[in-house]
Amino acid sequence: MTGAIVNAVSIVAGGVCGTLFGKLLKDRHQETLTVACGIGTMFLGIAGAMNYMLHNDLLPEGGAMLVVVSLALGGLIGELLNIELWFERFGEWLKLKTGNARDQSFVNGFVTASLTVCIGAMAIMGAIQDGVSGDWSTLGAKSILDLIIIMVMTCSLGKGCAFSAIPVFLWEGSLTLLAQAIRPLITDLALGYLSLVGSVLIFCVGLNLVWGKKIRVANLLPSVLLAAAAAFLPVRF
Repeated sequence: MTGAIVNAVSIVAGGVCGTLFGKLLKDRHQETLTVACGIGTMFLGIAGAMNYMLHNDLLPEGGAMLVVVSLALGGLIGELLNIELWFERFGEWLKLKTGNARDQSFVNGFVTASLTVCIGAMAIMGAIQDGVSGDWSTLGAKSILDLIIIMVMTCSLGKGCAFSAIPVFLWEGSLTLLAQAIRPLITDLALGYLSLVGSVLIFCVGLNLVWGKKIRVANLLPSVLLAAAAAFLPVRF
């Protein structure tokens, strides 16, 4: 679990740096930084989605139908389970336990940052690679990216972003421990489907950063699992 540990530590380090630097910024600076971070996140999502839709032979139809169906069904499941509420409750619990009860932006920062750094192919394949062969280089590269992303997010959204290290460690650590069992399920097609829909969700996170919370992204998380499962259907999207 070296990769998961390194990734979690890098997120904490980014949060600490962001907290220290953020104190030097005025409100208007933080507002501009939030918008800039949102735009950057949106383009990360767009780049990831377009990479699979336009330049991947595994998605002959571009994956448009996959995105629509996965988001619709996944969103319905997520709303029924109210995943966003559970994320927020955990964030509220962390806020109280860490002595940040007066921090009004803590939960939003925690949820936004967690979704940004947990969704994506690097987290999944990196953790599996670490579990199967002990090679954590993919998670090492992701750690550098996450450090920068969390540092910038913390400057504008607050110290709650640093605590996204907890779900990242639990997610990647679990995948590493289960790597031998789930590796056969992560085919190239399944990874392509998963990455496409995951990139769309990252884009949605960016939208929320720029225009305020308009989309309950956590409630769309089941769509990623549905997309991966669709790879085993006899039809191609």
